Amino acid sequence: MADKKVKVTLIKSTIGAVPKNKKTIEALGLTKLNKTVELPDNAATQGAIRKVAPYVKVEEA
Repeated sequence: MADKKVKVTLIKSTIGAVPKNKKTIEALGLTKLNKTVELPDNAATQGAIRKVAPYVKVEEA
């Protein structure tokens, strides 16, 4: 069975962001602007993405 994945790209700088949001973005594996990572599409990932929605772009992989 193929697991669903999502592509998450950091589109806005974290300078001036709330420290909790900076840690969440780092935990998603996003370290630099325009970096894209593929993550599993599960509840934990969706919750983290929702918290940092202004900083990221999400696509289905």
